[in-house]
Amino acid sequence: MKSETLHPAVQAYAAEYQSGQLSRREFLSRATMLGVSATAAYGLIGVAMPTPAHAQASKGGTLRVNMETKAMKEPRLWDWTEYANFCRGWLDYLTLFNRDGSVTGGLIESWEANDNATQYTLKLRPGVTWNNGDAFTSEDLMHNFMLWADGTVEGNSMASRVAALQNSETKMLREGAVVAVDDTTVQLNLNSPDISIMAALSDYPAAVVHRSFVGGSNPVDSPIGTGAYLPESYEVGVKGVLVRNPDHEYWREGGWLDRIEFIDLGTDQSALVSAAESDEIDLTYRTDSDYVDVFNGIGWTPSNVVTANTLAVRFNQLSAPYDNREVRRGIQMTVDNAKVLELGIGGLGLIGENHHVCPVHPEYAELPPLEFDAAEGAAMVAEAGHADTEFEIISVDTDWQKNTCDVVAAQMRDAGLNVKRTILPGATFWNDWTKYPFSATEWGPRPLGIQIMALAYKSGAAWNESAFSNAEFDSLLEQGLSIADADARREIMAKIEKIMQDEGVVIQAYWRSVFNHSNGKFANVDVHPFYQLDLHDIHLIG
Repeated sequence: MKSETLHPAVQAYAAEYQSGQLSRREFLSRATMLGVSATAAYGLIGVAMPTPAHAQASKGGTLRVNMETKAMKEPRLWDWTEYANFCRGWLDYLTLFNRDGSVTGGLIESWEANDNATQYTLKLRPGVTWNNGDAFTSEDLMHNFMLWADGTVEGNSMASRVAALQNSETKMLREGAVVAVDDTTVQLNLNSPDISIMAALSDYPAAVVHRSFVGGSNPVDSPIGTGAYLPESYEVGVKGVLVRNPDHEYWREGGWLDRIEFIDLGTDQSALVSAAESDEIDLTYRTDSDYVDVFNGIGWTPSNVVTANTLAVRFNQLSAPYDNREVRRGIQMTVDNAKVLELGIGGLGLIGENHHVCPVHPEYAELPPLEFDAAEGAAMVAEAGHADTEFEIISVDTDWQKNTCDVVAAQMRDAGLNVKRTILPGATFWNDWTKYPFSATEWGPRPLGIQIMALAYKSGAAWNESAFSNAEFDSLLEQGLSIADADARREIMAKIEKIMQDEGVVIQAYWRSVFNHSNGKFANVDVHPFYQLDLHDIHLIG
């Protein structure tokens, strides 16, 4: 991108990086969100941009990776990355969230934001075709934004991501919000500023479907896409297979493998170790904390990244007694987050502060350290009339999540509270994950903290599992989404974080470092902060 087209804030960000006020990750996240290409962003700070290793790439080979094959549903309803990782074989994204924190173009070549982030101009990548022969045009974008903005569809979390394009009364796409300027240019006209929207279009439910896609359809049944692969089979709980599509010319370099097999080995990590030792898999989708040393010990190649991935042990405020602020705050006071980090995931991460904004987020605001006092917390619960109440904590059976909730429960019991633990298999747990009174949910990272606040805690949002509703919070959130400058947004975020803490919304004890392991035969398989598998970049080594 030419320097004269840079957003006014970007040069200031570069100066802050050079003076040591910003980390490289923070700079890249800020600059690319406003439409600066990754190449230009790296150039502004005099650093060479890393690129995937393709020098020795040749076509061929089969990658076998363990991953759950969940019952498939349409993309805008996806609530786990596993759905997206399989369908990435043929469905691409408008933008991409990268390991270095940058957001770069996928199916759109570039974009520009106006000064107050109320209008974005998207330039489609030229020469992209669907695997049915159709050209990829602005008509496809218009169709996708219509699907994404439809807040009347239950479970459509994309609606909250593109809320600034909605009609506030109909909860559907507002007339004039998305305009096809020509076949390769689309203009977004927001009803309020939103500096997070381009990052939101990289999120896993934002897979781009063909203009003929009907809402409610299963994408596996009619796999029209722009990617290099096609589904050969998909069996829930067993296996999913992708094969290279010989009749489709992919729009960029990639699509090297002949075949990709996703093998569902469940959530027991010991099964992964057995599969690795018997040469049944080449790559772990994820390696949980207790098994990092085990995989290292069998000689597999590790990769890891510090992320804003976490476990939210949350209260649903529509369920008694968690509708009582003093009960929520009292329970929080009994739980020392440092102990949860150490005993729950072996210390492999950073301590959380019960507000779900991570130090890696550019607008993170440092607040005074939390105080934990088990006796005072128990007294607060008793004064609220719940000294004898049984508190049931529900979790999925995945080891690190189960262990984390066990530590929370143990500390509550040590404080004198009556606690029941319920552990459910994933197939059961995820059917009602937003409705449990007191349970734990894994949350993946987003480039911006303000994004997480909008997704998880805005009043009425599809993924607001805590049922938190606070007018002051919502007002601050709207203000934060309008501020491109992260330093200015941090002032707003400090107030948002404090409300989260004061209202006792969540026990958010840590930020996880995430890991995976491979047998060393494949390139470009390093773990992504979101466990995203960039299938088209993976190839055999040598």
